[in-house]
Amino acid sequence: MCMPLKRASRGRTKGGKGSSGVVQCTNCGQTVPKDKAKKVTSKLNLVEHTLAKELRAQGAYIASPTVLKHYCISCAIHFKILKIRSADNRRKRGKLR
Repeated sequence: MCMPLKRASRGRTKGGKGSSGVVQCTNCGQTVPKDKAKKVTSKLNLVEHTLAKELRAQGAYIASPTVLKHYCISCAIHFKILKIRSADNRRKRGKLR
């Protein structure tokens, strides 16, 4: 007799494709499977907001590069990217927040 599964996907999004690569957590440096790590993309503001507003009024283009961060599960919970959910809420796929 085997133990019941807590999550059907075992916390990963790989499906049946075999092994996926590993990435390092941005915060703690732990190696995490790429499909298990939580990916956060954010834009980086290179210019102050008031100055950027004036420059855009004059017709300048201000680049804002995107920053990609990978977090392990424990760091994602610590930084409130993930919420700890009860068993009933884990079953509801669409309602994450």
